[in-house]
Amino acid sequence: MPAMNDTANIVKIAVEMAEQVPQLIGFNQKHSLAAIIQDLCNGWQLTDSELYALQFTENTNKNYVTEKNRNEIKNGSILRLTFSPSKTAEDILFKVKNGNLDEKTQALQKLSQLSTDMTFALEFINKQGLALIISMIEDGKCQGATLAFCLMSFVELMDHGIVSWDILESTFMNRVASYVNNQGSNQDSKVVQASLSILESIVLNSSAKYAHLEKELTFPSLVVHLQSSNPVTQQNAIALINALFVKADHIKRKSISATLNSQKVRNVILTNIQAASGQVGTEMAHQLYVLQTLQLALLEQRMNTKMDLQDQDAHEKIKELRRIAFDMDNASSGGDSTARRQVGFAKDYKKLGFKCDINPALDFAETPPGMLALDCMIYFARNHVENYTKVVLENSCRADEHECPFGRTSVELVRLLCEVLRIGEAPSEQGHHYHPMFFTTDHPFEEFFCVCIVLLNKTWKEMRATKEDFVKVFSVVKEQITRALAGQPLSLDKFRGLLQVLTYSEITNLWQQERTSREEWESHARPIVELREQIKPEIIELIQQQRNGFLVEGTRFTKYSPRGQRIKDKFWYIRLSPNHKVFHYGDCDEKSVPALEELSSKLPVVDIKALVIGKECPHMKDVRGRKTTHQLAFSLLLDSVEVSSLDFVAPDEQVFDYWTDGINALLGSKMTSKEAQNDLDTLLSMDIKLRLLDAEGVDIPQDPPPIPADPPNYDFCYDGK
Repeated sequence: MPAMNDTANIVKIAVEMAEQVPQLIGFNQKHSLAAIIQDLCNGWQLTDSELYALQFTENTNKNYVTEKNRNEIKNGSILRLTFSPSKTAEDILFKVKNGNLDEKTQALQKLSQLSTDMTFALEFINKQGLALIISMIEDGKCQGATLAFCLMSFVELMDHGIVSWDILESTFMNRVASYVNNQGSNQDSKVVQASLSILESIVLNSSAKYAHLEKELTFPSLVVHLQSSNPVTQQNAIALINALFVKADHIKRKSISATLNSQKVRNVILTNIQAASGQVGTEMAHQLYVLQTLQLALLEQRMNTKMDLQDQDAHEKIKELRRIAFDMDNASSGGDSTARRQVGFAKDYKKLGFKCDINPALDFAETPPGMLALDCMIYFARNHVENYTKVVLENSCRADEHECPFGRTSVELVRLLCEVLRIGEAPSEQGHHYHPMFFTTDHPFEEFFCVCIVLLNKTWKEMRATKEDFVKVFSVVKEQITRALAGQPLSLDKFRGLLQVLTYSEITNLWQQERTSREEWESHARPIVELREQIKPEIIELIQQQRNGFLVEGTRFTKYSPRGQRIKDKFWYIRLSPNHKVFHYGDCDEKSVPALEELSSKLPVVDIKALVIGKECPHMKDVRGRKTTHQLAFSLLLDSVEVSSLDFVAPDEQVFDYWTDGINALLGSKMTSKEAQNDLDTLLSMDIKLRLLDAEGVDIPQDPPPIPADPPNYDFCYDGK
């Protein structure tokens, strides 16, 4: 009978093999894989056991079993005995080189499936298999399904990062680019998808291939692929456009942006991507977010540019602002002297609401928003003349102190819009919030400003504000804009509609409700402080229960490589068992929510040695320049020989806080996140308010009242007889 420690290392599994009766065995984790395979071969009377290997059979995991991943084998697992990676690679290479068309296609199909496994990919590359695939693509003799599997195999082999993208020659790049530029109706969609993915990776990961590809690829051909009915083709086309955008210089970026902002391309995005599916997937939303962020980033240069006092064009724009507002009605009046005109100009600039009416150019000296403010103001004046003159004249003709200074408020509004849209910030790897309405116009930011300046003027009047209320007005306007944007309006008209509902009084009511619901108890009276300390442990326990409930419900995470690089379209799901003792995890797609029994891998909570966050995580130590990624990263360090850590990157701060809190609670450590502190403060405040309802209206003293001196006698005692 095996010793107790041996029993703990044995898992009961089934092993199957083609044309053989399956074997039920006890898989000892302490025995070598070679010895286990030898026993299996003896059971089936197979010779040359070194030619065989074990393979997982799950839908999401068909990798070969190795010393690194053998710990994933659990009780009840079903494995398959098959030819080893080395033997399989040799067989595939032989058929690809010497087989007929059908044999070659089947071999390449098998290659595209097996290449996702790092163990097989290493064997195939070491046998010069990748070089053969590259030469086959360069020759251009492959067609149809054969070509599709060839390209898909190349993508999977290169995704492991074993070989540098710099090895690719222009012949290869030209051939792959031709598949993207080819607009034939009978073109295989998988060929296009793989080609787009290859070109994106070359642009992003090679050191000097962008210039060549930029000449080979044509934007009209990429736009055609956005019209595809296949969402994967659309997604890969957007991803390639983003890659070209990122690598381009500022002048080229402006040219790309102009093409993308053309009505034809915008209509394609609106009609074929957004309207077609109604709701875009997570990866497509991320690509659209990146695209929009890169386009808005082109405004950063103007946002950070001060007005040059010698810039005649800028001075002419300022004069045009005055002329459109005040000279339309006075165009027929007789000519005045230059001196009188200068005096009149200063008065007009004051009516326009500039801080410096003598020299309005000084209003654009502060960055941000710099010259971007003047660009938006002149756009508003030229393209929305009626609204512009109405805003200016309404306020310039007021005799009281409630006029809204157009110049000053416009400059401040542009600064606010830059802050709300995060102009100048690099795209986040986790970001997926984009604004569909910006695809409806060729000047999205300027049109956005035109809507918001009218809103600001309306809110100013509703608040009956004066210049002293400047900060307060902008706090309301910011709230109106951010709440309206959160509604994801599909057009500027729908955005206006949302703003119509969010009046000053509505914002005030919303603020009051929120203030009431999460108001902190600010009192420092000793009775309240003592009451807080008394009920604090109950609240902390309640928060821990909520966090554990969140972990039981589970979360979908994006997969990252050991080097901290985001893996596109790869997700995994993890959830805590209802008894809070074991984590269950496994691969999933971007929409499914796997049940507990569908997650094959397990991690006992007792095996967790520590929780680390940020750059202390094993998968973030080599990451440089991606600030947001490591801020959302956390890892579980394990007491295990096979797996040293389980690594995460949360999709947002709330998920990060909930998971780190929940794990700390399981480990018996203190919950340290901002979310935990906010919840603690909110719940403490609510609990105390409920307990003090009977004391409402009673002034609670800072210190308890003094105990009175003893009375001279106790004759006041009441006799109940």
